[in-house]
Amino acid sequence: MRSGITSQQLQAHVRKLGEEHPPIPLESVDFTVNDPDAVRRRFAVLFDYLARVELEVERNVRELDALLPHPTPEDLLFYRGVWYEQELRHGLILDRLKAELGLPPAEPLTVVGGPVRALGVVAHLGPIQDVVRCVYYFTGASTERQAVLAYSALIERLDELGERALVDTVVHPIKRQEPGHFAFYSMSATKLVGELAPWQLRLAQLLRSRTYELVGTHRDPAYQAQMGQVADVLGFGHDPHEYAREIGRLEARLLWDNARGMEYPPYVLEAIEESRRLAGQRAA
Repeated sequence: MRSGITSQQLQAHVRKLGEEHPPIPLESVDFTVNDPDAVRRRFAVLFDYLARVELEVERNVRELDALLPHPTPEDLLFYRGVWYEQELRHGLILDRLKAELGLPPAEPLTVVGGPVRALGVVAHLGPIQDVVRCVYYFTGASTERQAVLAYSALIERLDELGERALVDTVVHPIKRQEPGHFAFYSMSATKLVGELAPWQLRLAQLLRSRTYELVGTHRDPAYQAQMGQVADVLGFGHDPHEYAREIGRLEARLLWDNARGMEYPPYVLEAIEESRRLAGQRAA
């Protein structure tokens, strides 16, 4: 079923996003920390994860250039014209905060993997390009939802410590820019799913279920364990099913049509549980 969402609406959304949310000015950030020891003790692993993931936007853009050899005007406007600069600034701010706390700089991954390059070869075929775009939108939506949840939980915990400068000038300004990204992915996915042929939808389901990963984990046990630690720091480990619902409900609805009452695709919970298992092994 056609959604009624148009390319013009998507482009208008992206332009508005760029106008209303320019990259956060570095001079607006106050890195004052009242209790560096407490913040470092509680959030070192979290800040390392967040800074690395935000700075991996450069790798993400190179991946998209490979996966989307014929990007739509709205895709190109979004990921090169708006999203890249916003996310890069997030990473630079968080990395500066790490330095202020006496933590080592982030080490983002910069190399585009072989599977991405291989998929980019077949993505030159128009019908396959649409399938890849579909997976890209759901990946982006899941990523941004994870970001909003993480920054929201971090705000609560920094509030508990009375770290108002970090809340008001670092975390909240970053969080404020993420919902607009989620909206772009959600609108784009809604539009595209309604245009796919049944075989394309089935292929998108297969590709998504085989390639799903939590943001920044890269199918690497060390990064997966770090994600498990982050989930515990933020309190998401107490109810992994609720966390899975939060980050998987969009694709359960659009990609899987809530098949048999699906609240979230099973691969989302599997990824969460695997990250927690690996974090437990690391702690032991």
